[in-house]
Amino acid sequence: MDLSTLHNFRVAACDLNGQMRGKRVPPSYADKLSKGAVRMPFSALNVDLWGADIEGSPLVFESGDADGVLLPTERGPVPIPWLSAETALVPMSLYDDAGTPFAGDPRHALSAVISRYAQRGWSVVAATELEFTLLDASGPHPQPPLNPITGRRLTDEAVLSVAEMDAFEAFFTDLYDGCAVMGIPAQTAISESGIGQFEINLNHQDAMRCADDTWLFKALTRGLARKHGFSATFMAKPYANDAGNGMHVHFSVIDADGRNVFDDGSPEGTDLLRSAVAGCLAAMPASSLIFAPHGNSYARLVPGAHAPTGASWAYENRTAAIRIPGGAPAARRIEHRVAGGDINPYLMLTAILGAALIGIEDDMKPPAPITGNAYEVDGLPQLASSWSEAIDQFEADPIMTRLFPLELIRNMALTKRQEIARFADRPEDQHWLSYLEAV
Repeated sequence: MDLSTLHNFRVAACDLNGQMRGKRVPPSYADKLSKGAVRMPFSALNVDLWGADIEGSPLVFESGDADGVLLPTERGPVPIPWLSAETALVPMSLYDDAGTPFAGDPRHALSAVISRYAQRGWSVVAATELEFTLLDASGPHPQPPLNPITGRRLTDEAVLSVAEMDAFEAFFTDLYDGCAVMGIPAQTAISESGIGQFEINLNHQDAMRCADDTWLFKALTRGLARKHGFSATFMAKPYANDAGNGMHVHFSVIDADGRNVFDDGSPEGTDLLRSAVAGCLAAMPASSLIFAPHGNSYARLVPGAHAPTGASWAYENRTAAIRIPGGAPAARRIEHRVAGGDINPYLMLTAILGAALIGIEDDMKPPAPITGNAYEVDGLPQLASSWSEAIDQFEADPIMTRLFPLELIRNMALTKRQEIARFADRPEDQHWLSYLEAV
């Protein structure tokens, strides 16, 4: 799209919490973006949930809060359908003045992992399944939204209900139209098991494009919900006694000849597939902070509550943390089912794809696949049981240093510890307001 014809447009990069940090700029910047016309402090990608600087952060107190250079990503400009005026967003990444990628930028972390696959002559194809909840946020506590047809508040679960989808037809029509103009490959939508909960699947595509589109889809969904008079949230647990929001990832690896390296023509898949599974299992406990990055996330990670808490894998078993779906062997893939809807998609895919590659590099062997209900299997390695435990594991585990830059690990730990301290000073029944549209 021609940015120079707009009244203004936005430039933004993704911070550690998945929020957009950037600027509104005039159309005169359109031809200058790739020349480094927009600068932003490195610390802006390492602020807390509310946008505050991190106390004691070297980015602020040792470097003098230096600026980096924002440069456009290959995703290119996209329209912003949730605003009334015609405008656009240009996704950016942060670099230093020498052109070196800033190690604290989540998108650069994923790019580094994808580059390691490319060194083998491989590319990664990925897709996300995103659950979110529509709710009424006008009162002191979150409530289900009003049914646009009946005017009455939703009260019950409506698994795969076509009638519930039809009730919100105007919203979903705008959502699919928004995906179309933004180039986001939205596929099927369903009514999920929670009250006012829905799921939309994005189609398989290049892994970086998958992360970009997942990031943009979350912003689009929240923005359009506001236009329709309610809120949309990807909080892991919007209601204490209802289903949580998850985000499943499917991925496969393609070699230089276009062959799926996980496919050997059988339902079981290749040794490479099993090594990738083993890597994902080995990294899973210490990756808890990536899959469950907020205090609210741990209300979802309760054994037996349809969110995997133990590191297990299986064929065609939706209770396992890692599932190998059936179907045509050419489409053999790994489904990683641990993450909540509140994740940063760049960090999530870095953790998953990086762990799979470590499994392949180290020729890891997984345990036998489970059968039956994973929640009843004893002795499985467990995800962290609390936010603070997840931070400690993420910071100390040697596998994490093979997945993420040390600077990002340090920044993430500092950020999350500050958020724990700030939430401790806020009434617990108001925590949801901080998460509502931030995650």
